Amino acid sequence: MVEFAFGDLSREPLRVGKPLRRELAGTFSARRGTYRLLYRIDDEHTTVVILRVDHRADIYRR
Repeated sequence: MVEFAFGDLSREPLRVGKPLRRELAGTFSARRGTYRLLYRIDDEHTTVVILRVDHRADIYRR
């Protein structure tokens, strides 16, 4: 997961993830096996902020 975050995700965050909707608007989700990363893209600072990493069954629960 760390390799993915510092590799593909940091280089091309729009390509590897999909935008989420509704209450998660502005957030993206990327798949890695049975795990998901929720992240936001800060265009102003050219930064990807990882909000959460969890199993796919639990990632969207509050």
